[in-house]
Amino acid sequence: MTDRRGNEPPRNRGTRGTPPRTTQPRRRSATDSTRANPERPESTRDRLLRKAQEETRTPRRSAANEAGERRRRPAPDSGRKAAAPRKQAPKAQAGGSARPAPRRAVEGRKAPVKKTAKKTATKTAKKSQARKRPLQNRPPQNRPKPRPQKKRVVKPPRMLRLGRPAVRLRLTFGVMAFVLSLFAGRLVLLQGVDPDSYAQAATKENTRPFILHASRGTIEDRNGVELAVSEDAVAITADPSQTKPVAQQLAAIIAAKVPGTTTSKLVTDLTGKGRFTRLARQVPPTTWTAIQAEIKAANATIAAQNKGKPKEQQAPLLAGLYTEEDPVRSHPNGSVASTVVGVTGTDGKGQSGLEYGLNDKLSGQDGKAMYEVDAKGNTIPNANHTVEEPKPGVSVQLTLDRDLQFFAERRIAQAVTQYHASAGTVIVMDVKSGELMAMANYPSFDPNAKKYTAKDLNNPALERSYEPGSVQKVVTMAALADAGYINLSTKIAVPGSIEVQRRIIKDHWDHGPLRLTISGVVAKSSNVGTIIAAQQMPIAQFVKYLHNFGFGEPTGLNFPGETKGLLTPGDEWPELTRSNVAFGQGLSVNAVQEAAAVNAVANGGVFVPPKLVRNYVAADGTVTPNQTAPARRVVSEKAAKEVTTMMEAVTSKKGGTAPLAAIDGYLVAGKTGTAQQVDPKTGKYGKWATSFAGFAPADNPRFVTYVVLHDPEGARGGGFQGGPVFRDVMSYALQKYVVPPSGAQQPNIPLTW
Repeated sequence: MTDRRGNEPPRNRGTRGTPPRTTQPRRRSATDSTRANPERPESTRDRLLRKAQEETRTPRRSAANEAGERRRRPAPDSGRKAAAPRKQAPKAQAGGSARPAPRRAVEGRKAPVKKTAKKTATKTAKKSQARKRPLQNRPPQNRPKPRPQKKRVVKPPRMLRLGRPAVRLRLTFGVMAFVLSLFAGRLVLLQGVDPDSYAQAATKENTRPFILHASRGTIEDRNGVELAVSEDAVAITADPSQTKPVAQQLAAIIAAKVPGTTTSKLVTDLTGKGRFTRLARQVPPTTWTAIQAEIKAANATIAAQNKGKPKEQQAPLLAGLYTEEDPVRSHPNGSVASTVVGVTGTDGKGQSGLEYGLNDKLSGQDGKAMYEVDAKGNTIPNANHTVEEPKPGVSVQLTLDRDLQFFAERRIAQAVTQYHASAGTVIVMDVKSGELMAMANYPSFDPNAKKYTAKDLNNPALERSYEPGSVQKVVTMAALADAGYINLSTKIAVPGSIEVQRRIIKDHWDHGPLRLTISGVVAKSSNVGTIIAAQQMPIAQFVKYLHNFGFGEPTGLNFPGETKGLLTPGDEWPELTRSNVAFGQGLSVNAVQEAAAVNAVANGGVFVPPKLVRNYVAADGTVTPNQTAPARRVVSEKAAKEVTTMMEAVTSKKGGTAPLAAIDGYLVAGKTGTAQQVDPKTGKYGKWATSFAGFAPADNPRFVTYVVLHDPEGARGGGFQGGPVFRDVMSYALQKYVVPPSGAQQPNIPLTW
């Protein structure tokens, strides 16, 4: 069956292996250019054909080709002619191989040639000329062209190169020079650039600091009696890496000797991580000696049990406990002046009272010792060490008298218990110097017992404010007398009550109209009479006198937690405020403020700031007096004398409100007080404070004593509640300091007219 395409004649497919007829080279068309064809870039196919042709021309052939040629060559001794070579196909033009016609034309028939077929034949001829190659190298008909075999490159065997000594030497010297340059740079950095920091780092690594605690200064009374002193004690420490195997035995020994420790807590600390733990603080030396003795006895028993046993079966000895200095603060007199002196914490720093307020002076400055240690942290004996000695703290000498303080505390405790009061305070003040001889409070506490609360640490004498009541009339009368509004001859008609800005004010007892002298107003503590007298003075002038007496201002003691009381600011008060303040309501004070104001009258009108710290004593014995604000005159001496006379009538047995405050043989001037207090729970008046202030001898005052009872139950009155306490404490002070009786008689002062 023939396959025809268009007008082409049928082609003979021939037999397999028979080479097809070659296509005749086409003639140049009239349209072809007579000029030479321009060069075009060599394509990939042309490059591969060119390489194949070059391989066929090379003399180096494969073994298979050489074998084929030997078969085609005649033997040298053969007489036959060599076989005629096979007819080669005509060479292609322009270096290309002739491409055989795809099909052979059928003999005897000619296919009509059209113009389109002619053009196609012309193009085919051009391509055939470019691809023409020798017949023997062409692949068989209808078979893909075999890939050219990759030439096998035979690599020669590797040769072992011998070393080059010169190169090795240069390389070695280069490396050595680089390493030595690093060492040289490090040496320059260590010794030239920053030698100090590295020296410090090395010292820190090989040394261990030890704190040398400075001894805390003592607190003494005016006579050198110790109220607070530091005693030697130790802190028990441990190295858990050593105590872990014997933690249970050590914990049992320590817990039995040191109060406040438990076996379980000690076992946890003794088996913890690290090389240091603190087990107990401020342990007395006697307790530590007992612990050491028990450990020594236990180790003797363990050593006896280990005798003869292999080392791995021996029980470990008790070891790993150490101590360091940890002084403890002691109060040799127990609760005496504890609310004034205060306490320290376990860290040795003050927590309340003067211990807190003067902590910087008392604590001193700790020192430091640096010792060389081994890899385990143990101090190397006789090794280099440096010691910075501690600077001891400064001791403080107070103005308090231990004996008078003790007596005042015991007496106020009896009164608080007797009248079921919530608290009480007694202040004893030296008239001339302003020194506080006693500052007693109840309730109190024993700092040695370590069983106190934060509330117990307060000092009510300075930290509690209250309305003073009728004791304030002493200041009001002194101001009026100094300004010339009253004198001992002043007579006042006192009604049963008085209205001030639509408020009715009465006396503490019911009465009708009275005719009282100014001394009678003070002696009977009449609120109405005091208001009538005070209304003569302008409010601004009255306020100025109050500030001069120290109200609304700090006392100057610099006591921690001190209150300065409450005084209405400015001097444009309403009339009701002035009236209330005149008889002791409407302002608040602390006990020391009120005692200092009364002391100004006893001191002839000169206000002396109160004083609690007398001297500072350095470790070498140097004494530095404590400087206070200078004294100032607040009223004239004449006014002070007149008010003193009025106060003498208070303790008189003929109409005075406090005959129980009188002292046999001494002339006593005093004033009672009973004041309403605001209840913190309701914000309204609902509580009371009774008080008594006085001085003796009245004709030459030496001491001022002020007594306050807070919230007494039952009948209230400063005369019969505070008066007896005043009498007992003042009598003790006069006797101890040997103040002789003046022998003056109670003056006969008219109270009415």
